[in-house]
Amino acid sequence: MGLRNVAIIAHVDHGKTTLVDQLFRQSGTFRDNERVEERAMDSNELEKERGITILAKCTSVEWNGNHINIVDTPGHADFGAEVERILSMVDGVILLVDAAEGPMPQTKFVTGKALSLGLKPIVVVNKIDRPDARPAEVLDECFELFLALEANDEQLDFPALYASGRSGYAGREDTVRDGDLTPLFETIMEHVPAPTADPDGPFKMLATLLDRDNFMGRVLTGRIESGKLEMNMPIKAIDAEGKVVESGRATKILAFEGLERVPVESAQAGDIVAIAGLTDATVSNTICAPDVSEPIDARKIDPPTLAMTFAVNDSPFAGKDGDKVQSRVIRDRLEREAEGNVAIRISESAEKDAFEVAGRGELQLGVLIETMRREGFELSISRPRVLFRDGPDGREEPYETVVIDVDDEHSGTVVEKMAARKGEMTDMSPSGGGKTRITFSAPSRGLIGYHGEFLSDTRGTGIMNRVYEKYGPHRGPIDGRGNGVLISMEQGEAIAYSLNTLEDRGIMFVGPGEKLYQGMVIGENAKPQDLEVNPTKTKQLTNIRSSGKDDAIRLTPPRRMTLEQAIAYIQDDELVEVTPKAIRIRKRHLDPHERKKASRKTEAA
Repeated sequence: MGLRNVAIIAHVDHGKTTLVDQLFRQSGTFRDNERVEERAMDSNELEKERGITILAKCTSVEWNGNHINIVDTPGHADFGAEVERILSMVDGVILLVDAAEGPMPQTKFVTGKALSLGLKPIVVVNKIDRPDARPAEVLDECFELFLALEANDEQLDFPALYASGRSGYAGREDTVRDGDLTPLFETIMEHVPAPTADPDGPFKMLATLLDRDNFMGRVLTGRIESGKLEMNMPIKAIDAEGKVVESGRATKILAFEGLERVPVESAQAGDIVAIAGLTDATVSNTICAPDVSEPIDARKIDPPTLAMTFAVNDSPFAGKDGDKVQSRVIRDRLEREAEGNVAIRISESAEKDAFEVAGRGELQLGVLIETMRREGFELSISRPRVLFRDGPDGREEPYETVVIDVDDEHSGTVVEKMAARKGEMTDMSPSGGGKTRITFSAPSRGLIGYHGEFLSDTRGTGIMNRVYEKYGPHRGPIDGRGNGVLISMEQGEAIAYSLNTLEDRGIMFVGPGEKLYQGMVIGENAKPQDLEVNPTKTKQLTNIRSSGKDDAIRLTPPRRMTLEQAIAYIQDDELVEVTPKAIRIRKRHLDPHERKKASRKTEAA
C-alpha cells in the first residue's frame, strides 16, 4: 500500500473545498447514503461565511489500496505561520487555479513557500466548464508565476490537469467535459514522492498543529519523521534548543480517515497522526522517544505584531444581548483560544477586567472576536495598536511587505495613500491585462484600517497581500482619522426629526427607532472636532398648521459598519461594543466631564 502526503493550495473561491468533497465521494470515503454537508472542509461557520480557510485541516482518502493524506492550507497571509509549518508535513503540493481568473496574488505567498521547501507542484486548472475559461493562458500564467518565484527546472516541469470540482471530473486535455477524478488520483501517486522517513530510527515527530478536545485535552498533529509510535509508549517533548518541555505517554494515537480522526494502535514513519497525552507541548516542539536529544529543525513562528484590549462590556446596555459578560468567563475563553492558536498571546491588562490579546493582524483578531460574539459573549474592544520593541538604535516597530495588484488607473492613488501611511515603494511592474503590481515595505501601524479605504479607492478591484517582514526603525507620527464624531448627549430612542436636522452635520451611523445612550457615537462629523448632539429630540408641536413641507421626512440610509471596519475606524479614546446582536461605537468615557478630564490629561502627557 502506498502512502502520499500532499497539500492543496488555492485562492479563495477557486473551488478547493468542493474538489476535496468530490475526492471523498469518489474514493468511497463517504457512503452514498451519507448526508454530506456541502464543502465539508470548511467546517467552521465563519469559514463558510467569509469563504476563507482559517484553520489548516488534515483529511485522507483511500484509493486503490493507497492512503493519501490531504492537508488544506489557509490562503490568507494573516495565517502565514501556519502555512509554513503545514508544508513541512507534505511531499508535494496541488496548486488549484480557476480557469478564468488564473493564479492570484494570495496563492503566490503559499506557492512561494512550497517551492522554497523544494516541493514539486501539480497544477489543476479547475472550473474548466466556465464559459469564460481560458485554460491555455492560465497555464502560461502559472509557469510565469513559478519562474518569478525562482522554481528549479524539476519544479518547472510540472504535470497539469483540467478539472471541474463541482461536476467531479478531471483530464489531461482542456477539452475534457466528463468522466471522474481518476486522472488526479493517478497523478498524485505518480508525481508526489512517498515520504522520506526512517522506519528503523527512534520515534521522532514535529508538532505542526495544535487543538483542544473536550475529552482528550491537548491534541498535537504532525508527521512521524522516524521510528514507530505505539499506544501508551513513553514520549517527551523538547523545544528548538533541545530542552525538555515535558514527559508523558501517548494515551491516544489518531489517524485521519476522511474527515474523521480514528484511534489506531500504532503508526509508522511517514504517517500524519494526532497524539493526545501531553499537557504543555506546543507547535514547533519535537515529540520523541525518551532517549532522543536532538530536536527536528522547526521554522520559527512569526511574532505577534498587533494587540487589542478585550474588556468587559460596561455600557448601559450591557448584558441585554449576550449571556457571557463576566471577566472570568472571558478570561477562560481567551486562554482556551491561546492554547490552540499559537499565533495569539494573552496577558492581563493594566485596566480593570481587561485582557491584552496580541496577534498577527486585524483579520486574525477580527475572526476571534466574531467567533466569541456568536458564542454569546459581550465585549468592548480597543483600537488595535502595534507592538513596539527596543532595538540597538532605539525604538523599533514591525514592518510588512505589501504586494498590491491594481488596475493601472488606480495605481497613482494607491502610491499616494501608501506614502501618507509611511509605506516605501520597493518595486513597481506591469502585470499584464492593464494591471500593475506594486510592492511596498510599510510599518504595520500605517496599515491599520487601510484595507476598507483601499477597496473603495480601487472600486473593489484591487488585491492586497501583506506578510510580516521585520522589525525596523520607528517611522514617526502617522495621521489618523481626519474627522471628528457626533456623540449622543442623551439616552433614548433616535427620532427621525432629529436625525433629519443632524444630517447637515455629517454621516449618520444609526437609524430612527434605534436605542442610544449617552456617550455613544452616532455619526461622523464633517469637521475635525467631536460634537455632542441630541438625536432624541422630538418636534415642538404648535396649534398652527404647517403647509405640509415636513410631513414626510426622507433620511439618507445610515452607514453600517462591519466589525473590522468599526475596529479600524475608532481612535484611542473610543471603543467598539460587540454583542451577539449589535456592533456599536462609543467613547471610552461616556460622561462628558470625564471625557474632558481624560483629554486634558492626554494633552498634558
